[in-house]
Amino acid sequence: MIIHWFRNDLRLHDNRALALSAAQADELLCVYVHDPGLDQNTRWGFSRMGGHRRIFLADTLHDLDRALKTRGQRLHVLEGRPRERLTALVAQATPAGVRVVCERIAAPEESAEIAALRAGGVEIEELWQSSLLEPEDLPFTAEVLPKIFTDFRRSVEKAGVTPRAPLPAIEVLPPPPALDVAEAATSIDAVLGVERKPLDSRSSFPYDTAACRGGESAALAHLRRYFSSRLPQTYKQTRNGLQGMDYSTKFSPWLASGALSPRTVFAALREHEDAHGANEDTYWIWFELLWRDHFRLLHLQHGRRLYRAAGLSSLPPPRHDPLAFERWCTGRTGEPFIDAAMHELAATGYLSNRMRQNAASWLLNDLHGDFRAGAAWFERQLIDYDPYSNQGNWLYLAGRGTDPRTSRRFDPVKQAQDYDRHRSEEHT
Repeated sequence: MIIHWFRNDLRLHDNRALALSAAQADELLCVYVHDPGLDQNTRWGFSRMGGHRRIFLADTLHDLDRALKTRGQRLHVLEGRPRERLTALVAQATPAGVRVVCERIAAPEESAEIAALRAGGVEIEELWQSSLLEPEDLPFTAEVLPKIFTDFRRSVEKAGVTPRAPLPAIEVLPPPPALDVAEAATSIDAVLGVERKPLDSRSSFPYDTAACRGGESAALAHLRRYFSSRLPQTYKQTRNGLQGMDYSTKFSPWLASGALSPRTVFAALREHEDAHGANEDTYWIWFELLWRDHFRLLHLQHGRRLYRAAGLSSLPPPRHDPLAFERWCTGRTGEPFIDAAMHELAATGYLSNRMRQNAASWLLNDLHGDFRAGAAWFERQLIDYDPYSNQGNWLYLAGRGTDPRTSRRFDPVKQAQDYDRHRSEEHT
């Protein structure tokens, strides 16, 4: 018997870990574990998962459960620390023999759960599968990963490294075991503590609509819709937009939850280029996917060091002003462009990349705040929260990552003039 532990890989297509489970198990138990630590307050005074993230994740799990049921399976959504719930399931299945298979996540807390399971005697196999490129295909190892993204990109392109073909969706799964899996709640929404409320209609990613709902079904439908359009042909020109669906690819929420594979995105990009032509705009989609990979590989290289107060730098610990930070979180800084960004984030759980950079810059450079507090607020709010990219971007802007430049201040007045044609006051 195999317990397949879904983590940030909530899909059936291009899922190597699930393919392994399906090929090797005589009986298969599919589980997702919601850690109650996400519901407790952080040192900054708020829980790690806000309402928008809960809804998007719940919809993703509902979609995965439906897909599993069409294949004779179901998803058991459990509450508790993974090390405790999975250990109990393994003990319950013994002496028949059981092991756990899951995705490898290189962030510190996720790695710690794996270590604790192994220390408790659980046999567990984890597979790396969240990046576009396989680490073993790169012209360097993680230990000597180029520090600067541009050097990384040039090395990859010079070596001619390309993504492997994505795996097809798994259609046949082993049967579930005759095992009584005690569940603390009767529904996915109850386990995650979901409270569904109307979403602001101005959202640039209206996740309450069928087109943007969490889950693999909506992700693949959006992928087909986007690459069958002409939008990729102008992506680089429009990517700094602030509002609406069409200025960017909008893949990030599904990529972050693992409902969409980056290799599947790349395969669709190549098909689009074959049909409509390749140009600098379509190239920039590959460029952005490489940025995502770089942040992942930095975790393989540096691990927990990325989460220190100094990051990878020798800078002194950043200071934290609780009152200034609260004004930033609630959009009461007095700077209209920044306040509009924070109001939009709170109302919708989504923010354009341009506005994210401006909001982060204001906290770091104008309020001289702690990048860790800003990263924690984004973790709470963003439906496309990804531990790798979130930490990587905040370190980058704070000058505490692998790129040592310490001055990346965005002038909000100039930024508003350049990018906010309708003016921030109208967006609040």
